[in-house]
Amino acid sequence: MRAAIALSVALFVAGCSGTDTKYDKTAGWSAEQLYADAKAEADAGAWTEARERLTAIESRYPFGVYAQQALIDLAYVNWKDGENEQALAAIDRFQQMYPNHPGTDYMLYLKGLINFTPASAFMSNLTGQDPAERDPKGLRASYDAFNELIKRYPSSKYTPDAEKRVTWLVNAIAMNEVYVARYYYERGAYVAAANRAQTVITDFEGAPASEEALVIMVASYDKLGLTDLKDDAQRVLKTNYPNGTVNEQTLLTDKSWWNPFSWK
Repeated sequence: MRAAIALSVALFVAGCSGTDTKYDKTAGWSAEQLYADAKAEADAGAWTEARERLTAIESRYPFGVYAQQALIDLAYVNWKDGENEQALAAIDRFQQMYPNHPGTDYMLYLKGLINFTPASAFMSNLTGQDPAERDPKGLRASYDAFNELIKRYPSSKYTPDAEKRVTWLVNAIAMNEVYVARYYYERGAYVAAANRAQTVITDFEGAPASEEALVIMVASYDKLGLTDLKDDAQRVLKTNYPNGTVNEQTLLTDKSWWNPFSWK
């Protein structure tokens, strides 16, 4: 009797524990089956399911061809699902594991897209946060990724679009510097304003934001009583922008010139 009771209890416990185990319909699937299903889920916008299939390929078949492609697709799926940090982590892992993979150009392009975000100064207008407290790291990371793509893979099909985005990014980053310089100027920190504006001239030569930077430099040096530096900046401003319409008054009162969403 005791033996029968013990056996019944054991079977009952085993049955209960079995109900807690999640059924995995992909158990025993080949890498090809998992990848095909992942593609189908991704095409349907089922990012969670697609992520599970791709992750399964990585864990079950880590040394196969499908594992390499799964990691590429995993970065894309995470990005589309709003998981940017996970997407960037997948890209970094891919670059470390497969530095010479034919898909590297795409991964660099994707990395640039993920970091291609509106400039922080514009977001400061919406949030009320001081722009001097923000750093456009995303813009710079995007610029670095696109620039690496352009240099390493000039014939890639992704390079033409990357070149257009780099042109925009250069001025967006420069404009962020100008915005911060204006922030300092408006608060009487003229040395900081002049230095930040000078960064635009030295680091982003030829960027459209240079005109605004020079105006701030002229105004800041004027406030500081540095006549020689003011005259030098004024001369450079007139030489490069003889028909310029930006001056101290319009720059500090009109904020419409700052429009990071003017990407085309």
